[in-house]
Amino acid sequence: MFCFSFIYFWIFISYKPIIDYIDAQFEAYLQEELKIKRSLHNYHDTRIHACLYFISPTGHSLKSLDLVTMKKLDSKVNIIPVIAKADTIAKNELHKFKIKIMGELVSNGVQVYQFPIDDETVAKINSTMNGHLPFAVIGSTEEVKVGNKMVKARQYPWGVVQVENENHSDFVKLREMLVCVNMEDLREQTHTRHYELYRRCKLEEMGFKDTDPNNKPVSLQETYEAKRNEFLGELHRKEEEMRQMFVMRVKEKESQLKEAEKEVLKDLITLLFILAQTLFAHHAGVKVKSKQLI
Repeated sequence: MFCFSFIYFWIFISYKPIIDYIDAQFEAYLQEELKIKRSLHNYHDTRIHACLYFISPTGHSLKSLDLVTMKKLDSKVNIIPVIAKADTIAKNELHKFKIKIMGELVSNGVQVYQFPIDDETVAKINSTMNGHLPFAVIGSTEEVKVGNKMVKARQYPWGVVQVENENHSDFVKLREMLVCVNMEDLREQTHTRHYELYRRCKLEEMGFKDTDPNNKPVSLQETYEAKRNEFLGELHRKEEEMRQMFVMRVKEKESQLKEAEKEVLKDLITLLFILAQTLFAHHAGVKVKSKQLI
């Protein structure tokens, strides 16, 4: 049980900072949108439009951490799965690995970004690129001379793996799909799907709804008035609770003071009684001495 709790906590802290950051960008946009005087036309939009999720090139299956994280992210951002260090897997094994990854994502209900095919101008290329998911890429900061030019590549004893060679890596396909072909669709998906879901959930948390319990449309003014009345009622209830608590505390204090007063009065009476006895005894002693002297 402890081990399971620890694993869940570890998975939770793995994806939570990512979700918190994405939500923070949505919240910033929502706050700008709700302003009376807003300027969305020149607002610096920091919402995240794509998440390149890098997968370890194990050649076997996805890790539980990957599945849980992507499932948490798929309603927040456009996920594009990418296999890292693709040069560590043979081509035939890489193809099988891609098929297995997509099968696991589908069977676990993880929704990754699919390049749109409803636009005739990009339908053919996007349909082809959807078949290449997840993209398998390699990376390098080093330049190697291949022929007459210097290219980004990885140098091995058995040869050179070029980053931008489509026979070696899907990097060019990924770049073209993101930057040249589908950038606007990514932004549109972020706004119409992910941001709208965040906005709806946030407004519902604040008590705003489109319909009343009878499924009749409710205007923003009616919702505002209802929330205002609810707030004032809650405020009045809390004021009444505080007043009653104050009265109760005052009564308790008065009761304590009366008890203290009784104790003081009792002590005073006892003290006076002792004093009277002392004076009486002293007075009696004085009389005895006077008689003896006489």
